[in-house]
Amino acid sequence: MMSFSLSTTVVSPEGEQLYTFEYAALVTDTSITLVKVYVELGVIEPIGSMLHPREIARIPQIQRLRQDLGLNLVGAAMVLDMATEIAQLRSQLKAHQSHRSTVEDAFIGEVQRAGGAPP
Repeated sequence: MMSFSLSTTVVSPEGEQLYTFEYAALVTDTSITLVKVYVELGVIEPIGSMLHPREIARIPQIQRLRQDLGLNLVGAAMVLDMATEIAQLRSQLKAHQSHRSTVEDAFIGEVQRAGGAPP
């Protein structure tokens, strides 16, 4: 009798690990059916028939929001999306502030080298 196993992971063209719905269900202690429902509702976004680790990480986060706060599925997904967007905006703001500080320091240095006082 021949035995074989199917791979639970593939590597995307970008070099990222992608996982099957079955693997996502296993590691999040949910059912494959629930993972498929999340995909069908757009709560998690597959790449073909595979999932990126960040999408798999959303599954227990959504379940926690539903259980702890009583949110419905779409509401929990919206909370996660907004939290992600806030984190991205904070990162952009920090980069902007750092760039602005660098530009201001350079300007003050130029003014001082020219013999003037900074404004």
